Amino acid sequence: MSTNLLADRINNLEESATLAMSKKSRELAALGHKVINLSIGEPDFKTPKHICEAAKDAIDAGFHAYTPVEGIPELRKVIAEKFKRDNNIDWKPENIIVSTGAKHSLANALAVMVNPGDEVIIFAPYWVSYSEMVKLAEGTSVILEGAFENDFKVTADQLEAAITDKTKVVMYASPNNPTGSVYSEAELRAIAAVIEKHPNVFVLADEIYEYINFREEGHFSIGSIEAIKDRVITVNGMAKGFAMTGWRIGYIGAAKWIVDGIDKLQGQVTSGTNHIAQRASLVAWDDMTAAETMKRANLLRRDLVVGLLKEIPGFKVNVPEGAFYAFPDVSYYFGKSDGTTTINNSDDLSMWLLEKSFVATVAGSGFGAPNCIRISTAASDEALKEAVGRIKDAILTLK
Repeated sequence: MSTNLLADRINNLEESATLAMSKKSRELAALGHKVINLSIGEPDFKTPKHICEAAKDAIDAGFHAYTPVEGIPELRKVIAEKFKRDNNIDWKPENIIVSTGAKHSLANALAVMVNPGDEVIIFAPYWVSYSEMVKLAEGTSVILEGAFENDFKVTADQLEAAITDKTKVVMYASPNNPTGSVYSEAELRAIAAVIEKHPNVFVLADEIYEYINFREEGHFSIGSIEAIKDRVITVNGMAKGFAMTGWRIGYIGAAKWIVDGIDKLQGQVTSGTNHIAQRASLVAWDDMTAAETMKRANLLRRDLVVGLLKEIPGFKVNVPEGAFYAFPDVSYYFGKSDGTTTINNSDDLSMWLLEKSFVATVAGSGFGAPNCIRISTAASDEALKEAVGRIKDAILTLK
């Protein structure tokens, strides 16, 4: 059946670059090739034992029914306490709504805040789904590019220059996917000072990588700044810090009228998210040992991969301060060839590396950074060494 029978809103969507590359790598693996897949942002650790035990207990206790649309009261209370303790954001349980993953939370927030024609300023590089979510909400994405020399971070001056009377939301992630960059308190306070001058502009802060932050000063939430607190929608979830990607628990802290709007939307689409996963998430913060262990492992892997990538001639490599990615600028090789294939852009390079060296990366074009490729460091040391070695061997054939 022809795709032209699908709704325009679907035909106009781009396929997720990360999922597309992962699909291609699985196809090659199925043909017998030894593919190292570094295209997916997924921790390679197990969910901490105390969380798994809580899920088993919830099953045995009979927590099998629907939950309230906004999440079980106990979890909303625990999340509100977490916001106060970890982020210095004083929200009540009524300011919290639980959704089916942070991706769902982000899409919900845009759907309830953006009208057709509203502008959403996105700090680039950005996660591949941001611009497509804005498209679904019938908004217009305005992309602000963070310079490599500024660790890919957008400045307050850039933001001030980009705001118009159509601006509704400013959207960013810290720690960032794909760059691993982390906005400091000083940088976020400068951005907040700009937002404060524009009373009809809201902030959508994606903090899903909060617990994978290598900065000594730790994580800072823009929602803790009192002057704009009621205009900040803070999104987080269980996936990255607790290795709970498949459990699909995300959450939002925001002004009650915004939460009520999301509750109204969610009630017509998904209703409440998985009951057992919510019960398991209740105990996640009781023991942070595993989360700290995972953060230390991710730091060591970052150092390993960044060190190896810096040995590849022509690669420009920053040092990520969080998350689990490397994001080298590979534009030096644009226009070069191995005698058969000419590399014109990061899409060409990423696909060529997969087909030539069987290492799956993701082109930076999907992240708003066409000069780069994203390499996940969420793999064993052995796999990472082998993968970067293959990349280097392949790259050295380009002339």
